[in-house]
Amino acid sequence: MNVKCLLVDDEPLAIRVLENHIAKIPWLEISGTCLNPVDALSFIQKHKIDILFLDIQMPELSGIDFLKSLNRPPAIIFTTAYRQFAADAYDLDGLDYLVKPIAFPRFAKAVNKFLERFPQPEAFPLESSGQTGELRKSFFIRKGREMVKIYLDEIIFIEALKDYVQIFLKDRKYLYKARIGDIEEELREDYFIRIHKSYLVSIPKIRSVAPNEIFAGDFTLPVGRNYKVMVMKRLGLKI
Repeated sequence: MNVKCLLVDDEPLAIRVLENHIAKIPWLEISGTCLNPVDALSFIQKHKIDILFLDIQMPELSGIDFLKSLNRPPAIIFTTAYRQFAADAYDLDGLDYLVKPIAFPRFAKAVNKFLERFPQPEAFPLESSGQTGELRKSFFIRKGREMVKIYLDEIIFIEALKDYVQIFLKDRKYLYKARIGDIEEELREDYFIRIHKSYLVSIPKIRSVAPNEIFAGDFTLPVGRNYKVMVMKRLGLKI
């Protein structure tokens, strides 16, 4: 069962950003969008909503005042360009508080909090942690009708393919709808390095380095000219 979302914001561009982020997470479903709280109230009265993405600064009625008017509000993720309302938002038991412009990794972290608070039997977060002797980070991707868990420490490299990335493990690969820039941001602290506009590689999987190539697992990957200095510095090598 998908988690149903309502987007409330008086800026159509802000709604489109949320729509693009939600499209990357298979267990989220947009039930509707509203440009003002009045329409949102009518929508909530007629439809079951699990997560309400709510702007704060809107004409006539603020998001906070609108939330106070609801008897049984859904889970709330505030979306705003202003940081000063954070205390009020958390006083109202908001799930999270996102400051615009909203990057996808930060968005994913916010919606994962919904699963932590309200576990769904058929929904999985973009990234989760499991305990098997040592902490292993993982995330789920859809393959046909299944959700497949991929451990970060099994990934050799990730290749960009327009609006998708291809994730290479030792003996298999997976196609996942995401931009490599978003994946790079998500994995920044997990020993991955961008070596080319189209390649992100796991540092522990690197076997050797040549002037313009990196050998990781059984693969030979190019090092982009614009990335060479940064790559060598990150690996502690001299050019």
